[in-house]
Amino acid sequence: MKFFLLTLLFIVPFTAQGQTFDFDLTQPQPTYNEHDGYGYDFGTAFDVKKASSQPFYFSVRVPDGNYRVRIVLGGVKGGNTTVRAESRRLMMDQVVTPKKKDTQTVEFVVNKRSPVIEGDRRVKIKDREKDYLDWDDKLTLEFNGPQPAVRSIHVERDDDVPTVYLCGNSTVVDQNYEPWASWGQLITRWMGPQVAVSNHAESGLTCRTFIGSFRLEKILKTLKKGDYVFVEFGHNDEKEHRPGDGAWYHYQYQLKIFVDEVRKVGAQIVFCTPTQRRQFESDGKTVRNSHGDFPAAMKQVAEREQVPLIDLTTMTTQLYEATGVEESKHLLVHYPKEAYGRELADNTHFNPFGASQVAKCVVMGIKRLQLPLAQYLRSDWRDFDPTKPDDWRSFEWAPSPMKENAKPDGN
Repeated sequence: MKFFLLTLLFIVPFTAQGQTFDFDLTQPQPTYNEHDGYGYDFGTAFDVKKASSQPFYFSVRVPDGNYRVRIVLGGVKGGNTTVRAESRRLMMDQVVTPKKKDTQTVEFVVNKRSPVIEGDRRVKIKDREKDYLDWDDKLTLEFNGPQPAVRSIHVERDDDVPTVYLCGNSTVVDQNYEPWASWGQLITRWMGPQVAVSNHAESGLTCRTFIGSFRLEKILKTLKKGDYVFVEFGHNDEKEHRPGDGAWYHYQYQLKIFVDEVRKVGAQIVFCTPTQRRQFESDGKTVRNSHGDFPAAMKQVAEREQVPLIDLTTMTTQLYEATGVEESKHLLVHYPKEAYGRELADNTHFNPFGASQVAKCVVMGIKRLQLPLAQYLRSDWRDFDPTKPDDWRSFEWAPSPMKENAKPDGN
């Protein structure tokens, strides 16, 4: 009877924000299909009676919005579970339930979206984005770790929580594939269940192309008073060479559009200067400024418009200089050929460890600015100093099954 009622829920149009969905993973569940609208996804499954180290996905078809997710973790042989959502957004990591009867409940809010803005109007996503879990019609949860163990999943619509919208490029986007990662998909780990993060960034974008592909319009459709919009651009804006392009005109002009549109609805805008590239001077100690006037131009707009600003350019420079020429490679996608089929040596795009360090820089920026958002940080947050970064050797990350060796757009 329970499964029949669940099936009905997915046939009836979604009109009420208070709908809830409960899935008992100690009982058989279907493979995801359009008729049921829920189930194990991407060829994976889970058996609570077996101790398995295999990651699995579970999806439920829902309309765009924020969803409160409550998961009871634990298995008959214990468990050590990492939970991610959509395109590898880290929600909880290394939740240990050591014994048969041990359970632990975790809770967070996931933002789900599609390209639809209204009617036939849609975000102009790139071809590579069409396979991203961020842009489909499902809310997808990834369960990973040494021994993922899940007893139940509860999902309910919750559009009352404040939402943090992220605008940016490949250093911000929810990277869909290993080994690439960004601070936008790691900062979710530190946000408690009183707030949602909606990451609209994409690789290769500039301020202009972000707006031109209707991504800001998509955000404005649901943006409300009490929400936040974080803006980090610069890497790709530097490569625009049409008349008027550059740090002091078009870049500043586009930033002002973000400021004006966000403030129209009473939301809070926050600027983040671009993350630094790993480029050292000949002395082998000092990081070269690869962004020219763009960080200064953003700071000038922030000062003039009284926009809170997080100086990621300075903090990531400190990260690289603190780790040094060779050790700083462990922050980025530097891997030998045998790891991903070809040698990867990328000095712009972060791996999960590097993304975790930059995410901590952003959190520290939130705290130093004394933004109200800081009240929603999880209780296990510990303050971070980019001049004293974490040791990459102690960082634990359970790789997702989805991987590719193609470099993201932009540099």
